[in-house]
Amino acid sequence: MTDTDYGIDSQGWISSARQVRSPNTDKRPDGVRPDLLVIHNISLPPEQFGGEYIEQLFTNSLKAQEHPYFEQIVDLKVSSHLLIDRKGNLIQFVSLHDRAWHAGVSSWQGKENCNDYSIGIELEGSDNQEFTPVQYKILSAVTQSLQCAYPAILHDRIVGHSDIAPGRKTDPGPHFNWQKFKQFLN
Repeated sequence: MTDTDYGIDSQGWISSARQVRSPNTDKRPDGVRPDLLVIHNISLPPEQFGGEYIEQLFTNSLKAQEHPYFEQIVDLKVSSHLLIDRKGNLIQFVSLHDRAWHAGVSSWQGKENCNDYSIGIELEGSDNQEFTPVQYKILSAVTQSLQCAYPAILHDRIVGHSDIAPGRKTDPGPHFNWQKFKQFLN
C-alpha cells in the first residue's frame, strides 16, 4: 500500500509520524486497551485547509484574535491521537497507549466514554468536501498497523464520530467514502 513504515514503538508512537505532543491527554483506565477506531474530520477555520491552527488547537496555543471562529473554541481542551492532513502528512499528538480527548460525550454499543477505549484519527477536511486520495491511502495503511497492534480493532469497530455521538456530531461526514476506505483495508 505504501512504502512508509507505520510501526508503533513500545511507547505508543508511530515511527513515521511527526510528533506534536498535546497536553490534552491522560491515562486510560487500568487494563483498558483500544478496541475502537474513530474517524473524524477537522478544518480550522471551518472549510479552510493548511496552516497550523489544528496543531495549535490540540496544544492549547490557538489565538482567538486570529479568526472570529476561534473565539468560540479557544478554551476547548481537545486532542486526537493522529491527524492526516490534505497532503497525507501524519502528525501524532497523543501516545496510542494514552487517552486522547477526541470523542466527547459518546457511546458505542452501549458502552459510554469512548475516549477510554478508542483511538481517534482526524482527517483534515469537512462535511462539505471530498477527502484527498492520499488521505485514504495513509488512513488505510495506518489503520492496518493499528489493527496489528490492537487486534480487537476489527473492521466493524471502525466508526465515525457521528456513530458514537449521533445528533451531536456529523463527521467524518457524507463525503467520507467508507466503501473506498474499507476496500483499501481488504
